[in-house]
Amino acid sequence: MPRTFDLLVIGDANPDVVIGPLRTPLDFGQREQLVDHGVITLGGSAAITACGAARLGLTVAFAGRVGDDDAGHYVRDRLAARGVDVDALHLDGALTTPLTVSITRGDGRAVVTAPGSLNTVCAADVPERLLTAARHVHSASFFLMPALAADLADLFRAARAAGATTSLDTNDDPAGHWSPPSLAQVLSQTDLLLPNAQEARRLAGVPESAELAEAARLLTLRGPAVAVKDGAAGALHHDGSTAIRMPAPAMADVLDTVGAGDSFDAGFIAARLRGLPPSQALAAAGACGALSTRGLGGTDTQPTWAEALALLPTTGALPS
Repeated sequence: MPRTFDLLVIGDANPDVVIGPLRTPLDFGQREQLVDHGVITLGGSAAITACGAARLGLTVAFAGRVGDDDAGHYVRDRLAARGVDVDALHLDGALTTPLTVSITRGDGRAVVTAPGSLNTVCAADVPERLLTAARHVHSASFFLMPALAADLADLFRAARAAGATTSLDTNDDPAGHWSPPSLAQVLSQTDLLLPNAQEARRLAGVPESAELAEAARLLTLRGPAVAVKDGAAGALHHDGSTAIRMPAPAMADVLDTVGAGDSFDAGFIAARLRGLPPSQALAAAGACGALSTRGLGGTDTQPTWAEALALLPTTGALPS
């Protein structure tokens, strides 16, 4: 069956309030603390990945659920303005839209999320016509959406049966469990897992001191190839037999790393859909993640494909 668009993203979308950098410990004594920057922008791992992929030239649709409130309309409008099809982003009048506050300090950040409608996103929010028309289906924030987590293996199975490939970025598990039975079922239907280094070790059940390549190898035994984001150390890909490492591009003007991993996801998916091998996909994805750090929030400075390639020393070896 011919594919009619490139990418379907299923998952979380919400406003992000990003402020920082905070140079002192967060004070709960009602004392005013001042930072240099603050912005309200589009957030949610899935939404940031969708915007990044659209910026890279893919045709993208988004499926999920937000509240029928000012925040929900903001999310829907921002996704649409970035070229993402939002026909399957449902506005629910009985629920509130999720909201995340990120406070940055140095290389880290504190993230506080009110889940709102995230608890109710499920397979019913994903039209079958989208599953059967996409070349690739991506989902994110697995642990924040229990109803979707329970349905995701069936959704991925249906997408693959229709000829699509699949990917998952679990993101953090606030409960710290990391291994619900539903995850094993989903990974068996996942072509590509996209954790960061900390998430990869926790998903694999190995100590923080374990070699990242070994954590990735163990994850491949559950089904997917694995592309791991390792911050300033770059990224790693493992297909079950071979590990490939790629250094991170040099960036002199990093302002905020919120959403950089989601932009990496978009870059890797876009590169693979363009037919690039894992080594070149890692390089392109690393450039996408790095360039997204030039501004506050995850979407405002996401690169085009040409901008991503321009950051790489091997631009001539990659297709434009």
